[in-house]
Amino acid sequence: MLTKSKITKHRQCPRLLWLDLNRRSLAQYDDATIARLAEGNRVGDVSRQLHPGGVLIDTLHLPQALVRTQEALNQKTVPVFEPAFVAGDVLVRVDLLLPQKGSYRLVEVKSSTEVKDYHYEDASVQYWVMQQAGLVPTSVALGHINNTFEYKTEGQYQGLITEVDITASVKERLDQVPDWIASAKATSEQTELPEVKTGRQCKQPFECGYLAYCKSLEKQTEYPVSILPRVSAKQLEQFAKKGISDVRQIPDGYLDKENHERVRQVSVSGQTYLNPLAKEALDQLPYPRYYLDFETVAPAVPRWLDSRPYQQIPFQWSCHIETGAGAALQHQQFLHRDASDPRRVFAESLLNTLGAQGSILVYNAGFESSRIEELAAHFPDLAPRLLALIERIFDLLPLAQKNYYHPAMMGSWSIKAVLPTLSDLDYVNLAIGNGGLAQVAYLELIDRATPVLRRDALYEDLLKYCYQDTLAMVHVAKRFCALQPN
Repeated sequence: MLTKSKITKHRQCPRLLWLDLNRRSLAQYDDATIARLAEGNRVGDVSRQLHPGGVLIDTLHLPQALVRTQEALNQKTVPVFEPAFVAGDVLVRVDLLLPQKGSYRLVEVKSSTEVKDYHYEDASVQYWVMQQAGLVPTSVALGHINNTFEYKTEGQYQGLITEVDITASVKERLDQVPDWIASAKATSEQTELPEVKTGRQCKQPFECGYLAYCKSLEKQTEYPVSILPRVSAKQLEQFAKKGISDVRQIPDGYLDKENHERVRQVSVSGQTYLNPLAKEALDQLPYPRYYLDFETVAPAVPRWLDSRPYQQIPFQWSCHIETGAGAALQHQQFLHRDASDPRRVFAESLLNTLGAQGSILVYNAGFESSRIEELAAHFPDLAPRLLALIERIFDLLPLAQKNYYHPAMMGSWSIKAVLPTLSDLDYVNLAIGNGGLAQVAYLELIDRATPVLRRDALYEDLLKYCYQDTLAMVHVAKRFCALQPN
């Protein structure tokens, strides 16, 4: 039986639906993706809390779900959550049905902060199936996160979700729904993998878990033109028209952006580029030098008072310290371990470690600076000292972008792309290997339902990951100073 989710996947890519039905074990969804789904579930929970007295159809057993749905609808005066409807071979579960004018209005709830194009298609499938099943919604709304909402009272989320009427847009698409269903059904009945090339659909509107598998079936270009930093769709189209698929095929003088030309030249020569200005800039930084990194969590549903949806809440920092040239590295760190608001103790511990003088080295200063500014706004008594930190920050990212490139970086200057070209240090053996996974781990760490031994393991894994991030910055800076420039 088809579902709305299966039809949506088919709309993104027929191969995605087919693989989901026939080769699900090939999917590679990381913990961060799973966490986003869990956050969506939390938004759904809150949306139901905002409509008290409703009936939740919480069974997965279809015949029972259909019976309970009809029983709830017969009351005509109560909200119904997750009701089930079937039309032909299509099943849908609706987020909210709210009583209106003797019938019900349909509300689809999303964790995004705006209405997106695929939301209209989602709701159109819901509406069409309900209509075929004999219940025509009076209207259709899309509930999304109101990113101006501020959490002021424990447990009070009135205003978190904004509803936008999309009835007209849904009705415009209803005639297309039978074709979507027929096409998805045909794909689901195929015995062979659909012929689809990888492309933009692999990441829009969702990252596909089968991308690595599909790429493995295709001959890969060694240095595809897509690695050019922030290359536009128009430029990619122009390359395709000229038959250019590899950066090394681009003629001399064709590229007008300095970083694009650098990527091309290094890809052609195979030789690392290092400008001596990198060492000169680093040599001028006063001691002590603090290599600093933050970890943050950004829940859709605010957990701490005086915070907003998706606000980056800092919960951990790591700092490697050089007190002088040739001095042994020192290390300080902080990780908030319980479910209370981490911001105050984060800020105080940071100030105690960084003192009032010395250079603060970060990788992508916009992130750390913004978090410091937010902490200063939240804690006026700490503001002067916090804001003074920003004046001491030196950003390694633009230094790398302007002065360093290695063929293996494939157009990226992220620390995880730069580091392997300069050092044997890597993230391969860490249980947590990126910031998304760190967020997942932290939410599990502070969940009271998490067993003690599991919490202890998560705590240690988070410390190791953040430690590695700041040690990586030390290695990058040291190698910039030690390598022979060209």
